[in-house]
Amino acid sequence: MESWSEGIADLHARIGHRFGRSEPRDRALDYLRGLLAPLERKNGWTLAEQVGQLRPDGVQRLLNHSDWDENAVRDDVRHFVVETIGAKDGVLIGDDTGFVKKGTKSAGVQRQ
Repeated sequence: MESWSEGIADLHARIGHRFGRSEPRDRALDYLRGLLAPLERKNGWTLAEQVGQLRPDGVQRLLNHSDWDENAVRDDVRHFVVETIGAKDGVLIGDDTGFVKKGTKSAGVQRQ
């Protein structure tokens, strides 16, 4: 079985060409690593800190201003997931409503 870092590298190799410049391409790899890291909360600050950045500016620039085709990346990620963990008779259900939410004021903190 591949390690997570090898899987992330394989996924990045699949989507890397969607980013025209090397800076957003590298930032996308950092973003993937942050998303898959075992962080309690995932936001711009925590993702930036996870990959050794002092501020979330780079992550925010990647998501808000970099030139890349998010639909093509989504499709690439989907194909990667299907090829990697898919099964002909399998069903993938994403349901995060079972996680305990913190706080009382943010959207979605009440158990569904």
